[in-house]
Formats: sequence, structure tokens, C-alpha cells
Amino acid sequence: MPAQIRVIANHKSGRNSRDRQAIEQAMEVFGPDACRIDWQPGSDLSALIDRAVADGGDLVVAAGGDGTVMATAGAMVGRDVPMAVLPLGTFNFFARGLGFSEDPEAAARQIVDGRPHDIHVGQVNGQTFLNNASLGIYPKILRERETVYRRWGRRRIAAHWSVLKTMLRFRKPLRLTLDLDGQRSEERTAMIFVARSAYQLDFFGLNGADLISDDRFAVLVARARSRRRLMALAWRLARGKAVEGQDYELLSARSLTVKTARRKATLAFDGEKRREASPFEFRMSDDPLRIILPADREPSS
Repeated sequence: MPAQIRVIANHKSGRNSRDRQAIEQAMEVFGPDACRIDWQPGSDLSALIDRAVADGGDLVVAAGGDGTVMATAGAMVGRDVPMAVLPLGTFNFFARGLGFSEDPEAAARQIVDGRPHDIHVGQVNGQTFLNNASLGIYPKILRERETVYRRWGRRRIAAHWSVLKTMLRFRKPLRLTLDLDGQRSEERTAMIFVARSAYQLDFFGLNGADLISDDRFAVLVARARSRRRLMALAWRLARGKAVEGQDYELLSARSLTVKTARRKATLAFDGEKRREASPFEFRMSDDPLRIILPADREPSS
């Protein structure tokens, strides 16, 4: 067990009784030498981790949802000090993919007993992502989800409702130019989804998990171009019944460039979003992320 554990938590988690209790339970497992470090999104997380490591920290734990975990991972790529995940979010795809329990005390014990393993993560225009990045209708779903969460709270049913509302407003597909490892193609689609999580693909019954294990991106291009076909796709996705070749086209690449017809587009990555100038350059990280796996977990990408 590392002697000095540093727990990175969103400063807002202290206001949430569920998250606060979860972190307190984990800290009891981590022991008296562990300490919590509050992070405010938008501030320099890399500098915060620099100080934590210089102060003797030999394991950094990201306590939060996929957004907090992604931000911490981006600051930890290339470091010798390992990172672990204490899942506190709504979906926790990355943590679940690694094999961590969603019970905070059980996850903390898995961290304490775990072992380090190096992985390469996805990056788009320099931004690290662990699960997926996408263009098209999904960033709009995230925007609607934020509105629904503010009104009804962070529940999975609220997330599903935001999908339905957004698809009912769909108007026209994107026009994209793709360059996959030097092979160029033109696409018209409601969404392009670039995946780095085999767990998330399996969760939704989508193909491509084998590409992730081969350190490639699984690139899913939705075939739906109308509101009706989008609704049908959403229904099949919800049941894990989407069909390759009918609902989506599966492509693979180690590097990918996506150019949109418009000068700017909204990019979604691990539940976050921002508007950026095209093109969008997807690459694997040159340096690895040293991640803690549960002791009984077989190493994989």
C-alpha cells in the first residue's frame, strides 16, 4: 500500500452529502496519512498535482465522475506516480471498465490492494479523453442533460430523457471529411463517436472492443440522417440491439482527423463539451498513463 495517498476531488463534492460521505468512507480505508485536495474545474490541476507529488504523494486518486477522472488523467499522463479512480459519478464508465466497485469503501480497498499498469489514452486536439469523444448530436444531448439535471437532479432517468428531447429537435446531419491513417472519406451523419473504452462499447452492445485492446480507436459513424431513424437508433441502443452496417458504420484508426463543413463545431469528451475550430486531430498519447488496477483484474487497454 502506498504510504502517501492524495485524493483529488471537485470542490463542489463537499456540498453533496452523498459524495462527502463516500469520500470520508474511502479516507478511512486509505489511512491517516492520506489527504484530500480540493480542485476547482478550470484551475491548474497539473500544478496542484505537482505540489501533491513534491509533498510526498505516491498515489493520486481521482474521486468523482468521468469528468473529474478525465481531467486528473490528463494531468497524470507521463508521470511515474500512479493514478487510481474512486467512482462517484452517474455512469463511471472508466472506473467500471477497470473493474472497480461503485461502492466507495469497496473501491477504496481495491485501490489499496491494487497494482499499477500502463495504458495509452486518447487525445483530441491535445485534450485527453478516456471513454469517448464525439461530434454531432451527442454534444447537444449533453447540453440538454445539464438543463434537465439542474431541474430534476443527477439521475440516470433524467439523462435518458435528455436524449429523447434532443432527438426530437434534430434537423440535419453533419458533413464531415475523415482521414483515418491516411485513408480519406466523406460522410453525412448525425454523429461520429470515437471510442477508447471497450467496457462502454460492450455496455451498449456495440462492436469494436477488440480494436481498443489493439490500441486503436473504434470510430462509429451513425447511419441515421433523419429524426425517425435517430429515434429508432436510440431505442435499439437502449436495449443493446444496435446493428453494425444497419445503424452504424464501424471504422478503426490509430490516428484520425475529422474536418467539419463549418469552421467550428462542439466537441464532446467524457461528458464534457466545448466549441472548437475544425479540424479535430485524434491521436494516442505518446506517454502512458500509469493506472491502478484491482489485484484480480487482467491487464488490458
